[in-house]
Amino acid sequence: MTITPIILSGGSGTRLWPVSRALYPKQLLPLLSDRSMIQETALRFPRGEAPGFAAPMIISNEEHRFTIAQQLSEIGVRERTHVLEPVGRNTAPAAAVAALLLARRDPDALGLMVPADHHIADLASFRAAIVRGSAAAADGYLVTFGIVPDAPETGYGYIRRGAPLEGGGEAFAVAAFVEKPDLATAERYVASGEYAWNSGIFMFRARTLLDELAALAPDILAAARAALEGAASDLDCLRLGREAFTACPSNSIDYAVMERTRHAAVIPVEMGWSDIGSWAALWAAGAKDGEGNVRIGDTVAVDVTGSFIRSEHRLVAALGLSDIVIVETADAVLVAPRDRVQEVKAVVDRLKAEGRSEIDAHRRIYRPWGYFEGIDEGARYQVKQLFVNPGAALSLQMHHHRAEHWVVVQGTARVTVGEEVRLLGENESVYIPLGTRHRLENPGKVPLRLIEVQSGTYLGEDDIVRFEDIYKR
Repeated sequence: MTITPIILSGGSGTRLWPVSRALYPKQLLPLLSDRSMIQETALRFPRGEAPGFAAPMIISNEEHRFTIAQQLSEIGVRERTHVLEPVGRNTAPAAAVAALLLARRDPDALGLMVPADHHIADLASFRAAIVRGSAAAADGYLVTFGIVPDAPETGYGYIRRGAPLEGGGEAFAVAAFVEKPDLATAERYVASGEYAWNSGIFMFRARTLLDELAALAPDILAAARAALEGAASDLDCLRLGREAFTACPSNSIDYAVMERTRHAAVIPVEMGWSDIGSWAALWAAGAKDGEGNVRIGDTVAVDVTGSFIRSEHRLVAALGLSDIVIVETADAVLVAPRDRVQEVKAVVDRLKAEGRSEIDAHRRIYRPWGYFEGIDEGARYQVKQLFVNPGAALSLQMHHHRAEHWVVVQGTARVTVGEEVRLLGENESVYIPLGTRHRLENPGKVPLRLIEVQSGTYLGEDDIVRFEDIYKR
């Protein structure tokens, strides 16, 4: 039976700040390999291998659509359904939308809902668990996957298993879902052998989930159906109806359905799973040196043990430390005891209260045509580097408050200034007067890099009037 992976990519990953930001969260980042988390997730479901997987369905917010599309294309995942949520509404509405879309093709179609930002080390065990789960799902169960615990973890919810399902001990009825416990309770759970961590991975037959939503969360199902009825195709994406989806209650699939249904089943599995929910989790999953340190980038560690040190832009040196996390980016540095990194969200909340931009974006801002990166800024000026992908083009646009100078440092640019269109090579430049229509394109097969100098009374990104845009922004 063919299974459709449903990859949820809506999280913000605040506990991995300062690397994870609202506009570029952890699922889009390469944290444990050269590939991003969402790329690693998509590669777990190869076509043509057992168990049989259909092209994936991606559910994400609008901000990340172009980055996700580019990252999946880079690994050859081009056939897919990409659903855009106008606002975040947790996992139950996303599951409802996915089930409705699957049911259009086949009411008995199987969906496997997986977060885009989890790590699974043992893929063979993962796929074997999917095979076991598909049998239970085909029999009308809503199946969750419970991670056999190797420690009394207080950061996860737990599932208590009940009796084996009829036909063998591969799957069990769910006796209870329980919230994140304190340490003593977690120790008792692990010692009992009856509990598993709640992985957030969920398998269902479309018809079964829709029936349970109709009985247990009819308001969510109705809003999801209305959002699909009001959906519109947008390039290679399906954009849900904004008004209907915004009106949908925000709830998790666990609270809305799994904790209330009589058809919940759990598959226990050991597969090297982690939700990579903190820097401590990345330390645990990373390759360590002889002193128990995980070191990434340009780092020096002298008399340092059990620590996580990540450098992205400059040398980071540590001396005489134990069990510390140090993370350096272009515009922020985090230093914390390893056993307190679950509290990084408190730092993010403080920065948000102070109106700091470092919680939203890096200096490098990704766009569908490439990216730009801030280099310097001051009173009435700003300097950026622009990187334009081969064949890509910025919109035909105009600014009310700033003029721009472009200097080509790599590649060839096709530049429109007013009515004039011309090619610029390396070391050539052009001036864009304030209020003039202009466009930048890369007609070549190699990346185009420019230095852009902006000058004017206002330099915000919202000072832009678009006349034509191939990305329909």
